[in-house]
Parts: sequence; structure tokens; C-alpha cells
Amino acid sequence: MTISPSQPLTGLAAGTLTRVHHIALNVKDMSASRHFYGKILGLRELQGDDVPETLKQLVTDGKVANFELPDGLILDLFYEPDLSPPHPDPTQQFTRANHLAFNIAPEGFDLAVEVLRQHAVMIDHGPVSRPTGRGIYFYDPDGFLVEIRCDPLPQ
Repeated sequence: MTISPSQPLTGLAAGTLTRVHHIALNVKDMSASRHFYGKILGLRELQGDDVPETLKQLVTDGKVANFELPDGLILDLFYEPDLSPPHPDPTQQFTRANHLAFNIAPEGFDLAVEVLRQHAVMIDHGPVSRPTGRGIYFYDPDGFLVEIRCDPLPQ
């Protein structure tokens, strides 16, 4: 399809964008962030042939780490050692993004909360219960707000 300047653009048709492919976060301490997302939250870190060709050298150099969620979403961590939020208090939002939310089965929610507590992860608030389910909000090593949430238990 050729677009001419005289054609008004109406936007993409519903369903054109099929899913979120990846989310990229800047991190100050790659080791702490890899431990947090890989070991504490249990995401699978891409290694070897699973790393996209365009990122292999950055991964080798320790500047990028990639994690895959079970639904195929990729979380990219970009090493920015000079990263400092505008405000050192993580409860003060410092980016346009509000938080990153992970879904968990309802029967695994309490265990996830206990894992966060055992690892002394800084909790912002929760667990909370709502008609849409339960959630807990906490901070990653760089002060980015993360949520683990679940749907309500079946009645």
C-alpha cells in the first residue's frame, strides 16, 4: 500500500498489532537484576542460540540480558551503569511507565508473596484483594515497580 500525503490516515485496523513482543528496562546493576528476574521471579534467561542474533554481542559483553515469559513475551535488560532515577526514593515514580505486572495462577500467589518476603524484596503495598483478583506490588533492584497478580479463585 502506497501512502500519499493527500490520503488521511485513520490508524491501524483493530487486530493489526497482535501482542507485545518485548519490554526493555534499563538497569544499573546487571548482576542484581539478572538474579532478581531469573532466580527470584523464575524467568528463563535466554542463552546460546536462543539469544537473538542482533543481541548476541551485547549479551556476550554483559550489556544486555534477555528473559522469556511462558507466553513468549521477552523482557530485555539493558545495562546502564550510570542510571540514576530523578528521585532516590523508589516510591516516587520516575518514568512514564507505571509498573510491570506478571500473572500467576491463584494457587501460586501466596507462595510468590512468601518468596518475595524471604528474599527481602522491598514491598510497596499488598497483598491486596479486589473483585478482579489479588496483587502485590514491589520494587526491582533499580526501583521499578513490579506486580504479581492473579485472577480470583474459582467459586
